[in-house]
Amino acid sequence: MIYEKQSGVPRFECKEFQGKNKDYVVLIPIINEGERIKKELERAYTAHISDYADIVICDGGSTDGSTESEQLIPLKVNTLLVKQDIGKQGAQLRMGFWWALQRGYKGIITIDGNNKDSIEDVPHFIEKLAEGYDFVQGSRFIKGGKAIHTPFIRLISVKFIHTPVISITAHQRFTDTTNAYRAYSDKYLLDQRVQPLRDIFMTYELLAYLSVRATQLGYKACEIPVTRAYPKTGKTPTKISFFKGNSELMKILIRNMFGAYNPE
Repeated sequence: MIYEKQSGVPRFECKEFQGKNKDYVVLIPIINEGERIKKELERAYTAHISDYADIVICDGGSTDGSTESEQLIPLKVNTLLVKQDIGKQGAQLRMGFWWALQRGYKGIITIDGNNKDSIEDVPHFIEKLAEGYDFVQGSRFIKGGKAIHTPFIRLISVKFIHTPVISITAHQRFTDTTNAYRAYSDKYLLDQRVQPLRDIFMTYELLAYLSVRATQLGYKACEIPVTRAYPKTGKTPTKISFFKGNSELMKILIRNMFGAYNPE
């Protein structure tokens, strides 16, 4: 089924393999993740994650064959959403948020699809949502979390640039703010003072914005321990280029600090 573009939501195709089975959903934004997303879904299958939440792929337009139905269905993927419009991660998440909220989920968990994160921890995010938290940030840097083979430059930029800026903006201390492994309540996302479904969120703006808006508005937020493991050798799986990507990210942080993404 094709959903035509509407305000704040890109045009996308929806392939539902199953109906809504759970109260919570895991959105996995990907593009050409190849074997990485396959291994991540295999880990989710082994950990019985589909017993806790529906698993939905938010594809940015992969051409590597990693989103073929015959690969996804046996691994208990519930639905495949394929963006057919402009925008990167932010657009993929807006597509997923809109669809998930329309379907009536109580909470949404997001996780990268490059097999770096401990997808086995999804039930712990759900526990916190059920306890009444509206924003749950996964952290490799708190007790119980594990940061494995984190590139030195990435470690420094997270700990001494990104995290302090986000924490100051949010008025609450967070420790792993670049980590897209997090959860949101439907109440938070549907608040008219939040409005995540806006075309201003094309790349990494939405993650930065949602990291701070919850506590600015008085919603309950916390961190839980997770594992983020980079490969010991080889290319670092990331979509952020060292110079241009980090420069754009810094601009987003500054704009976010001054409320540029808040609804008018």
